[in-house]
Amino acid sequence: MSLLPFMSAAAAAAARPALLGAALGHAGRRVLAAACGALPDGLSSQVQTRRPRAPALGQQIRGMLWSVEREKGHTYRDPSDIINEKAIFEAMERTKAAAKDEAAVAEILQNAKDRSFLTNYTPGKSEYVQGLTLDECATLLNVDAGDAKLMERIYDTAFAIKNRIYGNRIVLFAPLYIANYCVNSCTYCAFRGANKKLQRSALTDEELRDEVASLERQGHRRLLVLTGEHPKYTFEQFLHAIEVIGDTRSEPCGSIRRINVEIPTLSVSDMRRLKATDKIGTFTLFQETYHRDTFRKMHVSGPKSDYNHRLLTQDRAMRAGLDDVGIGTLFGLFDYRFEVLAMLQHSEHLEKEYGAGPHTISVPRMRPADGSELSSAPPHVVDDANFKKLVAIIRIAVPYTGMILSTRESPQMRAELLKVGMSQMSAGSKTDVGAYHRDDSKTTEEELGKLAGQFSLMDHRATPDVVKDLMLEGYVPSWCTACYRKGRTGEHFMKIAKAGNIHSFCHPNSILSLQEYLQDYGTEEMKQIGKDVVAREMESGLTDSAKRLLARKMVKVEKGDHDVYI
Repeated sequence: MSLLPFMSAAAAAAARPALLGAALGHAGRRVLAAACGALPDGLSSQVQTRRPRAPALGQQIRGMLWSVEREKGHTYRDPSDIINEKAIFEAMERTKAAAKDEAAVAEILQNAKDRSFLTNYTPGKSEYVQGLTLDECATLLNVDAGDAKLMERIYDTAFAIKNRIYGNRIVLFAPLYIANYCVNSCTYCAFRGANKKLQRSALTDEELRDEVASLERQGHRRLLVLTGEHPKYTFEQFLHAIEVIGDTRSEPCGSIRRINVEIPTLSVSDMRRLKATDKIGTFTLFQETYHRDTFRKMHVSGPKSDYNHRLLTQDRAMRAGLDDVGIGTLFGLFDYRFEVLAMLQHSEHLEKEYGAGPHTISVPRMRPADGSELSSAPPHVVDDANFKKLVAIIRIAVPYTGMILSTRESPQMRAELLKVGMSQMSAGSKTDVGAYHRDDSKTTEEELGKLAGQFSLMDHRATPDVVKDLMLEGYVPSWCTACYRKGRTGEHFMKIAKAGNIHSFCHPNSILSLQEYLQDYGTEEMKQIGKDVVAREMESGLTDSAKRLLARKMVKVEKGDHDVYI
């Protein structure tokens, strides 16, 4: 029986190396040492003690390093039923002929649009609406990306759905890496334990405050907080970091209003601890690849190599009350068609089991990572045409699910993807620990060259440039978090959607958040561009009552009030 649940956080952290050493035994510690590069303090003295228990090694590593399950009796659906590989491959095969049939494709798209617009369709209690069945989705994925006529139909449908639900609003956020220690050996990632060239670090409280303040001065209100999995940076430390982030303020009125996390797998009991902070928005975790054989090849060792445990992470979050979960896959590891269909199956499972599908879906494409040959030559390259196609199809398949676009894509590609489905995007991103608050000197830039991030970025624009470009392209950059705090989620949100009233809430709040940003952080050029955008959008598609309410709220913002929303 583990004593950790009954210890203080400090005592548990101190005891963890010794307990880990006893649990792993001699060979297990050698595996861990190979992955870590060095054993945690206090672990090396245990090297001569016990023999390993190989069958339980993965579970022991996982439990001791980050998260121990303190709640007994949880049972889950068989992961092989959640992701049914046979059904996916059969759907991919039997829909190839239909993918060439213009009438069949047109019918699928029209039916999907009707479901998305809630035409003769009564939504459930969650915000998850499935626009495509497995076969319909497979049919569209089998459409030749070079067939201009059929692809135009797909793009037009995706744009119509996005425009109806999200309008021209684009939510902005930034990733924040707290630590890059990692015990896992993911072949495509620079943070993997076997990468001896990477300098490892974790932010101190002071450095973390500086990082957050720097992001706040860029105008960010939403963060995606990330860390690796390693005993040198524990879950207890991460919980403390969340408190530090939430409490950090900067001039003129900087604060983080929504903290999303992308961290290692957690037990139900630790999911509850995360929720108890009352600061977490969405819990995100990528399966990376849903194809089991590929997953085994790509995740050589470490806790992350347990496919089933990772797949059930969102289940554990849901059971702990963290009902905003995000999923994703790393495109390039396996056939993109399989991955999209597997995400659809995963989404269906969450909706059926917990009454809520994923809040967001992320679609990162593999990019070169320091020391990873595989990342420079992905086994299943996804070209731009097929990547744009799969983004559009995901939007059609899950119309009310947020879709997240990272800086792995170039500014040009990001502009294309915004038209066919994306609703959120990162801005001014850095993927190395501590990069935001460093001074922009030549010496610093030289030092940064030694600190490789998790992967290569393709969009290096600063946040103000992203905001300016979005406005010039006709979008409304948004930092709104109103729906979450006003309880307009789930069944309540869908009632608003069914009545066609989303625009009357989300659009005004986006405009208010943009006006606040411009006043606090905008350059004179941006303020002039933004003035025209705000004036145009305040008259765009709103009812008379919505216009009057927005005008009253706007007066408050112009007078200097912050966090004003409907």
